[in-house]
Amino acid sequence: MSPMKRMILSRMAQIPVILLAVYTLTFMLAWLIPGNPLEKDEGRRPPAAIVEAMQTQWNLDDPWTFYWSYLGDITGVNWLLGEQTGPVIDFGPSLRHENWSVGEIITGQLPVSVMVGISAILLALFIGVGAGTLGGLRPGSWLDLATGSVSIIGVSIPAFVIGTALLLVGGVWLQWFPVGGWGSLHHLLLPAIALSLPFAAWIARLTRQGVIEEMQADYIRTVRAKGVSERVVVLNHVLPNALLPVLSYLGPATAAALTGSFVIEKVFAIPGLGMHFVDAVLSKDLTMIMGVVLVYSALLVLLNLAVDVMYAWVDPRIRVGSRG
Repeated sequence: MSPMKRMILSRMAQIPVILLAVYTLTFMLAWLIPGNPLEKDEGRRPPAAIVEAMQTQWNLDDPWTFYWSYLGDITGVNWLLGEQTGPVIDFGPSLRHENWSVGEIITGQLPVSVMVGISAILLALFIGVGAGTLGGLRPGSWLDLATGSVSIIGVSIPAFVIGTALLLVGGVWLQWFPVGGWGSLHHLLLPAIALSLPFAAWIARLTRQGVIEEMQADYIRTVRAKGVSERVVVLNHVLPNALLPVLSYLGPATAAALTGSFVIEKVFAIPGLGMHFVDAVLSKDLTMIMGVVLVYSALLVLLNLAVDVMYAWVDPRIRVGSRG
């Protein structure tokens, strides 16, 4: 078996262990949230007998019963044993949204959140790689100082502050963009920009440092001595090696962008999964909390695995090292 396949199988074998740890920790924290998910808005709640029956039905009266029963539902074990007649993987009903299951809410709203997060990462790559390359090719110049200053600002200011400022300027004062909602590119642009700037700042710093190091390498002087044009030197030799740290950063950056979109969704009133998750935490909707966290955890683990595979494929030194 090749080292690449061995690495992939090893990482995939770790996924169930990681998700079980996430499930257990999330369950413990969610159960300790104060409040009662069966209480309705304005403090209204069903009669005591109905509340007791609902708690028994959904195992809300016993944490360990809920833990094992829900674990069986989301892993398909209960379906295999014939104790579950619904889908193979069942996240259960939402305790706050009547007639809606957690799976239906996730299926409907997750694509919106993923679109915001992925758009932000692509925009961050475009801005960060461009700014970092320009600064790295001319270190100490006014262009390098300008991009470095913008990077510091982008790292220092939280995304929701940037989003609020963009919403105020672009949506309220200039009225170039809608102030909220979803449905067109105009609705996506401001949230993507707000979420992308902190990641673009880090990518710019990594790219700049990588370009400076590669431009000083011995093999670059050898390539130049052969009469290769500067454009070819930068595009074919400098950037592929300079962007390796950026590639390794993409895993955690994409994870942070997907989860960070929760706050941005709230700022821009985007009907994504983030709004449902925030409401679930506030109302102690256990099944909703558990379902969203597990789906996002699985996405993040798979994204990090994909980045590791890409890194090993791009950099031959990783493959050589894995044989040893």
